[in-house]
Amino acid sequence: MKEIIAIAGWVVGIQGALGFAGRVWGDNPWGLLHKWWDIPTPLYAVLFVIGAALALYGETTKKRQKVRG
Repeated sequence: MKEIIAIAGWVVGIQGALGFAGRVWGDNPWGLLHKWWDIPTPLYAVLFVIGAALALYGETTKKRQKVRG
């Protein structure tokens, strides 16, 4: 389950970062989310933070389980 959370966090974080960067430094958001929904720029930043938190949580719990054996 922790692996799925980590993967989902990476995907959400990357999509948030691409959307934010595309809106700030490009003409349109980058990534896939803009093809399905019209997301405002601050929400892309929130998606990046949530994705980073999920990825960090998933990766650290995997590492803890590996250390514990």
